[in-house]
Amino acid sequence: MLPAHIFLSGAGLFTLFISANAYTLVNTFDETNFLDEFDFFTAADPTNGFVQYISQSVAENDDLVRYENNQIYIGVDYTTQNPVGGRSSVRVSSSQTYTQGVFIADIEHMPGGICGTWPAFWSFGPNWPRSGEIDIIEGVNSATTDTITLHTSAGCTVSNYNSAAGTMTLETDCSAGNSNDGCGVSTTNTNAYGEGFNAVGGGVYAMQWASTGIYVWFFQRGQIPSDITNGTPNVASWGTPMATFSGSGCDFDTAFQNHNLVFDTTFCGDWAGQDSVWGSSSCSRLAPTCNDYVANNPAAFTDAYWLINYVKVYQ
Repeated sequence: MLPAHIFLSGAGLFTLFISANAYTLVNTFDETNFLDEFDFFTAADPTNGFVQYISQSVAENDDLVRYENNQIYIGVDYTTQNPVGGRSSVRVSSSQTYTQGVFIADIEHMPGGICGTWPAFWSFGPNWPRSGEIDIIEGVNSATTDTITLHTSAGCTVSNYNSAAGTMTLETDCSAGNSNDGCGVSTTNTNAYGEGFNAVGGGVYAMQWASTGIYVWFFQRGQIPSDITNGTPNVASWGTPMATFSGSGCDFDTAFQNHNLVFDTTFCGDWAGQDSVWGSSSCSRLAPTCNDYVANNPAAFTDAYWLINYVKVYQ
């Protein structure tokens, strides 16, 4: 393995990124194999959403998942009025698990920015929260920017030093709120989430998970580094991450292990549907509660879909 690359920030703090030459492509998930390599979750939503997660056979029959123009489409029901028990949606998890590496997702469209929705691209390990959770893309309702969050058991606190300008720390204790709140940052790039993301044709989210920390970058369409498109990712050349989680307050080797990759879209639930969250958003003008809006406005979710070009894993 080649030596690590040391990146010197403007303030003189050294942040360690593993040399790109240390990484080898281990998995590509695209239109040739995605639906064979991801499992469909059909249990009750752990976040108490107004949702019914459906099986692969039902999703294919209802045209909520398919290969389309060499891409993976993952959608939600946008025709049923007042669905009993929640609106149908899809949650998929990779069959394989991973500990550390570089994870690159090229996404053309996401469901974010729609009242009632709570989309996410994330990863988590067994015995939550002991093996950790990494939320790479996440937001609720009419949000215009991404929130990036880690969840762990007690004993992991992080620094967000060397994050992009505009990224703001929300919490540094990754077990905050009995691990439900976690440690997170808000971002300010409106092209990295929701309607702004879709308007520019999406882009690439890249996450490096290493012993030194967890780092997340976003590159919009037309600005994706050539080393990513060429399949030779060089994290040392990507500049300051949109979000950095590092520091001596967390043992990243023990706090994060054996993660499945997940795409899902839920509705309302413990975040989007909270009275304080719904009531303080512009969405509250549309219906008194999140569940009421989701139940009675199916056409609002026509664009609540993921369109994924590929996910690649390097280790």
